[in-house]
Amino acid sequence: MGPAIVVYDLSIVKGIWEGRIRKHKKRQRKERERQEKSALAKLNQEWSQRLEHRKRLREKSNQLNLENVATDFKLYHSSEKNLLSEGRTSLYSGIEINIDEKTFIFELNGEQWKELPDSIKEMTYLREWHISRTSIQELPKYIELFQDLRVLQLSRNGIKELLAEIGKLRNLKELNLSYNKLSSIPPELGDCENLEKLELTENLDLWELPFELSNLKQLLYLDISANKFSSIPICVLRMSSLQWLDVSNNDLKELPQDIDRLEEVESLFLQKNPMTYLPQALCNLTKLSMIVISGERMVKMPTAICSSPSIKFIKLFDNHLEDEKEQTESMKDHDSEKELEKEFIQAYVESLRDRETVPCYTTKVSLSCQL
Repeated sequence: MGPAIVVYDLSIVKGIWEGRIRKHKKRQRKERERQEKSALAKLNQEWSQRLEHRKRLREKSNQLNLENVATDFKLYHSSEKNLLSEGRTSLYSGIEINIDEKTFIFELNGEQWKELPDSIKEMTYLREWHISRTSIQELPKYIELFQDLRVLQLSRNGIKELLAEIGKLRNLKELNLSYNKLSSIPPELGDCENLEKLELTENLDLWELPFELSNLKQLLYLDISANKFSSIPICVLRMSSLQWLDVSNNDLKELPQDIDRLEEVESLFLQKNPMTYLPQALCNLTKLSMIVISGERMVKMPTAICSSPSIKFIKLFDNHLEDEKEQTESMKDHDSEKELEKEFIQAYVESLRDRETVPCYTTKVSLSCQL
C-alpha cells in the first residue's frame, strides 16, 4: 500500500492569512491617524507659544523704540535669517525672531550711536553682539552680566579701551575688535579660557599683548595684523592649540627661535614685515601646511620649507607701480584698500587649500605670487 497523501483545503489557509493582513493594515492605519493627530496638536501648541513669545518681544521692541531705528538696530534668533531669506517676513518692524533656536543675536550699526541703548541691560540672554560702524568708544561695565555671550563682533567702531570686565565672559568663543583704536589689551582677557577666535587687526597703536593671554589654551585663530608689533608676543608662543596665526603688516624683523612651540599651527601669515630670513625652527612645525611671506627682502629661507610638497609656500611681491597714486589718496580710501587686499589674500589662500601645488603667475593688480 502506497503512502497516504493528505489534502488540505487551501482556501481556509488563504482566508486566515488575508484576515491577518487586514487586521495588520487596520492597526497601521490607526497608528498613522494617531501620530498625525499628535503632530497636529504639537504643531498647534508650538505655534501658540511662538505667537505669545513674539507678542512679548514686540512689547520689548516698543520700549526700545526700535520702530525709529529699524535699519540700525535688530534683535533676532540666528535661524530666523534662513526663514527671511526664503521670502518670509517678520511680524513687525525691527524685530525678527524664530523660537526654534535659542541663539539670540543683537545688531547695532550707525555712526549716530555713541553708546548702547539702556534697555539692553535686561537682555542678558543674548548670545551674540554684532556692533559695527558706530561711534561707541567704550563697552559698558554691565557687559559682565551677559554670561551667555558666545560671540562679540565689534569691528569698525571707535573703541579706545577694553574694560577688565571682558574677562568675566567665560563662555565667550569669538572676539573681533578689528579696526578700532585700541592701544592695549587688558590682562583679564586671559580669563576667557574658552575663547577660540581673536581678531585685533589694524588697531594701529597696538604693539604688545599681556602675558596673561597665555591662558588661552583653546584659541585656534589669532589675527594681530596691521599693528605695531616688533616681535611675536611671548603669550602667543604659549597658545598651544593655535592653528591660524596672522602677524602680517607689522614691524617684525625676525621670528623667535622657539617658534616651533606652536606645534599645532597650520597657516602662518608673515607678509609685509621687514624680515630678511626665516629660522630653521620652522621645519619642526610638522602640521604647517601654508606660509605666506613678502619676497622683497627675504634672502635666506630653509630649503625644507621652500621645497616641501606638503607646504604651500607663497611669496608675495608688492606692486610699486601704484605708489604715487596711493600717496595722493585719502587715509580712508587707503584703509579700505588695505582691507580689500587682506580679504583678497585670505580668499586666495583658501582657494589653494584643495590644490596640490601653488600656481605661479604674475599680475599687475596689487600682488604677484611666486613659488
